Amino acid sequence: MPRTSPRKNDLAAIQARRAALKAELDDLDRQAKEAEEAARDAGRSVLLAALDRVKIAAMDKADARAIAKAIAAHDASAIALRLAELETEGPG
Repeated sequence: MPRTSPRKNDLAAIQARRAALKAELDDLDRQAKEAEEAARDAGRSVLLAALDRVKIAAMDKADARAIAKAIAAHDASAIALRLAELETEGPG
């Protein structure tokens, strides 16, 4: 009859391994969250650099907030497309 490894049946070793794996998963979850945060804010520096190159008329906080929310909620290329459509329509 084959002998079983005593390590396979060692409850303390199993629990220790489970705790180590859980700690590793927790660390991976934290890293993923940080990466997602960075990805959500990756375009900020590019946008701010572009804004520094143009003159912007006065606007109130509500308009600025609405523009920022639209950029955050939609793909940047979709926003750029809509703005290009406004450009072709002329002042309005």
